[in-house]
Amino acid sequence: MNFSSKLLENAVNEVSQLPGIGKRTALRLVLHLLKQPKERTTYLTDALLQLKERVKLCENCHNISDVELCEICSNKNRNAELLCVVEDIRDVMAIESTAQFRGLYHVLGGKISPIEGVGPQNLTIESLVTKVRQGAIKEIIFALSPTMEGDTTNFYIYKQIEDLDLNVSTIARGIAVGNELEYADEITLGRSILNRIPFENSLRNS
Repeated sequence: MNFSSKLLENAVNEVSQLPGIGKRTALRLVLHLLKQPKERTTYLTDALLQLKERVKLCENCHNISDVELCEICSNKNRNAELLCVVEDIRDVMAIESTAQFRGLYHVLGGKISPIEGVGPQNLTIESLVTKVRQGAIKEIIFALSPTMEGDTTNFYIYKQIEDLDLNVSTIARGIAVGNELEYADEITLGRSILNRIPFENSLRNS
């Protein structure tokens, strides 16, 4: 791709670093921004800078938040005895959009994947186990994507807490095996939460 401007080329190269954005899409986006009023571009850059500088992780669930305790964890109307374990913040957003879950979340920050060099120590599993062992939680729902890595992560966590008097369930397999949770439609995902099954049953069926 030949550029008539080094500044344009630099901008396209940077935008193309974003996931799912190729050089042609990046060029289209940059040219669009170039046509916008200067203040529009300023609003965008300011929003991105504030996002990078001021966003933080909730100290309780590790979800993205503007304050120390996110809106979900600080909501007294949520069921604090029910905890849904997810891979990342996109899964929290997906489940919240179903309006079928009123408990709290724990965001792992990924899933165990030896091939990608991700082990239990790279996730927030330790803080999850510590939280559960404090005794306030009555049920954990594993809502990880039904992939080999997701199942491995579920099993690893289960072995850390199986000695506790705790209900451990997993979302029903309305989500196709191998699919990522964030791409499930709201109705299917909502039903999978409502029709969750005991985790031990999923071990027998696997």
